[in-house]
Amino acid sequence: MSTRTTTIVVLLLLVGATLAGLLLWNQLPEQMASHWNQNDQVDGYMPRFWGVFLMPLVTLGMFLLFMVIPNIDPLKANIAQFRGVFNLFITFFIGFMIYIHALTLLWSLGYTSFGMSKAMLPAMGLLFILIGSLLRRAKRNWFIGIRTPWTLSNDRVWDETHRLGAILFMVSGALALIGGLFGGMIAFWFLFVPLIGSTVFLLVYSYVLYQRETKA
Repeated sequence: MSTRTTTIVVLLLLVGATLAGLLLWNQLPEQMASHWNQNDQVDGYMPRFWGVFLMPLVTLGMFLLFMVIPNIDPLKANIAQFRGVFNLFITFFIGFMIYIHALTLLWSLGYTSFGMSKAMLPAMGLLFILIGSLLRRAKRNWFIGIRTPWTLSNDRVWDETHRLGAILFMVSGALALIGGLFGGMIAFWFLFVPLIGSTVFLLVYSYVLYQRETKA
């Protein structure tokens, strides 16, 4: 996916999200739901202004950061080798953020029959699967990927860690999709346990692999 196409799609999503909030302004409550607990119960609120504009603004800031990273990384030539899949990740991630914003607006309009976790988990699962695809193609750089002292110090350690990390993140994404069928606390376990377990395992794995490489 080209950077130009990514930019156009992202800007359209952001403009659409902002316009939707403005058009619905008078129908939204003064205090909008902003956080749900593991049982899909609202436990946090924010003023309508921030409920409408905070997510688009945060998402715009993250998009700008994603655009800057490939240009300031000392290993930007490596990023160029997987820039297409990175652009795809950016587009999907921004779409995910706008999706969450849309769910928040719907909830605040009174459409509360859906479980927030059930609505979010499938999208998060797809996001993790895409992250796995990104990891599989990522070359050593300072910003994108599994950045430990050991992966950043050795190309082979980077490649092997990311090859395994791609599989683990895709499995975590698939489990998140399954968790979305249940919602609530069960969804929490299907999402965070595999994700945290994978992260810790990859940290240790990269260290062990680096020790083997340096002793070889």
